[in-house]
Amino acid sequence: MYAGFTIFSGTNRRRNTSTTKTDNRVSPTHLETILDALSRAGARRGPYLVPNVWRGPETGVSETDPVRHFTHCLETLLEREPVPQVEPAGDGSWTRESVVYNLFVRLTTAFDHDGDGVISPDPLPGGFRETGTFLKSISLLPYIERLGVNTIYLLPVTAPGEKKRKGNLGSPYAVRNPCTIDPLLGEPALGLEPETEFMAFVEAAHLVGMRVVQEFVFRTTSVDSDWIAKHPDWYYWLRTAGPDRSVPETYAPPEFDPETLATIYEKVDKRELSGLPAPSAAYRARFTESPKHVELSENGYTGAAPGGGESIVATAFSDWPPDDRQPPWTDVAYLKMHRHPEFNYVAYNTIRMYAEELDRPEYRNRALWDAVTGIIPFFQDTFGIDGAMIDMGHALPGALKSAVMKRAREKNPRFAFWDEDFDPSPARRGTGVDAVFGSLPFVIQDPVYIRGLLNYLNRTGVGVPFFGTGENHNTPRICHNLAGIESGRNRSRFIFGLASVLPAIPFIHSGMEICESNPVNLGLNFTAKDRERWGPEMLPLFSARGYDWKTCNGLEPLHAFIARLLAIRSGYRETVLDGSPGSIVLPFVSSPEMLAVMRTGERQHLLFVGNSDHENSARGFMEFQKKSFTLTDMVSGVVHTVTNSRLELDMDPGGCVIFDVPAQQDDSRQ
Repeated sequence: MYAGFTIFSGTNRRRNTSTTKTDNRVSPTHLETILDALSRAGARRGPYLVPNVWRGPETGVSETDPVRHFTHCLETLLEREPVPQVEPAGDGSWTRESVVYNLFVRLTTAFDHDGDGVISPDPLPGGFRETGTFLKSISLLPYIERLGVNTIYLLPVTAPGEKKRKGNLGSPYAVRNPCTIDPLLGEPALGLEPETEFMAFVEAAHLVGMRVVQEFVFRTTSVDSDWIAKHPDWYYWLRTAGPDRSVPETYAPPEFDPETLATIYEKVDKRELSGLPAPSAAYRARFTESPKHVELSENGYTGAAPGGGESIVATAFSDWPPDDRQPPWTDVAYLKMHRHPEFNYVAYNTIRMYAEELDRPEYRNRALWDAVTGIIPFFQDTFGIDGAMIDMGHALPGALKSAVMKRAREKNPRFAFWDEDFDPSPARRGTGVDAVFGSLPFVIQDPVYIRGLLNYLNRTGVGVPFFGTGENHNTPRICHNLAGIESGRNRSRFIFGLASVLPAIPFIHSGMEICESNPVNLGLNFTAKDRERWGPEMLPLFSARGYDWKTCNGLEPLHAFIARLLAIRSGYRETVLDGSPGSIVLPFVSSPEMLAVMRTGERQHLLFVGNSDHENSARGFMEFQKKSFTLTDMVSGVVHTVTNSRLELDMDPGGCVIFDVPAQQDDSRQ
């Protein structure tokens, strides 16, 4: 607990100060710095609108003075009693207890504050931004807290590159400097460094009992990264063509014939990574040795190629599967993790499914590895973050990933690591990873596939928690391409209801709670038609865009529903968190659209039933051995009666019920 502390406001009120440090939290000195800066900020010029939903249950907007608004938000945070962070049960990691809100700072709190219909990347005349900032994210914390969240997961907050940008902001995965915070995330009106505002955000999150997990990009940088000038040998280089120093038009992912593709898939599936088929000789010949000296040009860094001509840093593309055709990452460059003369090219066997001939100690790019392992300790020391999500963790060399985790946990043994891996099975135990993304978003649209996944997990057990969600920033939104937004809301109810009873981490991708349908990025599971429709200028991962915070897409937000489900989960946490084999039973329910999941614990038995059809009602029944008893739905409070051993259920589209089943009734017929 903190003693008293200083509070600055527009009237310069001060209170007693303490600098006590307790459990990774410090006294709110950085929040005081923000308040002091607000007290010196100039008066607003023009309207400043704020969504009502950020402050309460109503939709719509209110006009306010930004200085007064943010001063009130920060003072309210500072005046409250600090909330203890959630602690693990027994020997488990705190990750198992997490409820996550996935926050992309420059998007989540972006809003058309002046009401002109456009979210501008330039600050308003008064110095406050319309794109998302750390200050606005601090003011959003009480909103996030009301949902029942205890962990913030930040997408990358580091400064992106400026050359060859996708959209008008560039990709957050095009990292120009891995230890510099994106200036766009600061409010110019404060006159502070964005690093200070990030410190204040982490401090505020800790004050309300939330941990902060930051996503780190260790596999890529921007094409104008600060590292290139000092370490050109950390990158792959292409011979250029033409006087404009452009990458050759023929540069694209390598192509493989059907027979070679089949061989690649078979060998990778069996983890036989020796003798993997290489791209054609013509493709490999496009690459050249790293230049000794480089210059920054319009398209990034260029250098002299051996034998004459120029070379340029090779841009990135999706490497797996080897016939994937996701849009290229024109502002991103892969880091060259190994030095081997026979593997001087970008392909699946050099940047993800590492060929055994390549991935040997003698070929490690050791200076690069040392630089990568030092990034997280810098953020631990500077900002006090609690965990890391490793972008493309499956594409880091295993030894490097282990070194990254080791250095971070030498500073903080409780530091969490999450991985962009899809397998939560017991095979993941012992890897040092506390959670994985999992595969739920890829099966969640079809009850047949859901049953297949849950039966598999029931058989194998859950080795590490996975994200309980139907979407993230790389997948289609739950509401994507549905005929009506109400259908998306129904689907969201079913998915979050199911996720809340699984041994998973409840995961709210920001915007899901207000039924956002527009994609953030075209990553996984998108169609060619989607890619024609959504260019970089329309995708929030690359351009200044926002959510419909004003009307919440014309629907009642899911805030109360989510909070209710998370409260139920909290009351049954021991049963829900149990991922042992046999703990996820799928009882028989007569309707093919209904899904029933029984979670069985030593003292508690929880039964979930949901209608996976987001457009039509469903009617079905379940059978129990005992002939007559009652069950109360903890979501709605409605009492249901089992008559003649049968429970009849009529469910709205996307509806779900959760029952506490007496122990002697948990043997519903399979």
